[in-house]
Amino acid sequence: MQRLCKKLEDGQAPFATIVGCSDSRVPNELIFDQGLGDLFIIRTAGQVSAAASYGSMEFATLKLKTKLIVVLGHTECGAVAAAVERPEDVPGHIVTLINEIKSAVSKSANKPGNKVENAVRQNVIEQVNSLRDLEPILSKKYKNGELLIVGALYDIHSGKVEFLEETLVNLPRFKRM
Repeated sequence: MQRLCKKLEDGQAPFATIVGCSDSRVPNELIFDQGLGDLFIIRTAGQVSAAASYGSMEFATLKLKTKLIVVLGHTECGAVAAAVERPEDVPGHIVTLINEIKSAVSKSANKPGNKVENAVRQNVIEQVNSLRDLEPILSKKYKNGELLIVGALYDIHSGKVEFLEETLVNLPRFKRM
């Protein structure tokens, strides 16, 4: 560990940014079999992004030269479950998370199957689309093919990651730099 820390003391060069949930059962480096310095990770409950998260993503893209953003949701997400089950009962600032997830809950409400898992999937899709449209930096880099933004789901039971087909279609042609 000391040797690795020494190697990274002069800087970092992660190849991807992971926008994931704060859930302690979702350890990004372990999930993707990566080490220190390989991933730039932004974590909030329900992987909900706000100004500070957006700034962090832009920093990773511009300064650290990451070429990939993965919005990583997971099964049994507590933030999404709260938005599905009792959105009016959440205290304090937790309501800001719930409010960001409500659209995904509404759009997935009539789908067959588990309401929470459907909302988790839709939440990831909506966040991917939102980041692709985020001005001024991410949208430009995405449209120019300099940045890929995709969504994935981590299954906390199996440990498997599923990249969401809905976020893999119609990708702009990626430019290798």
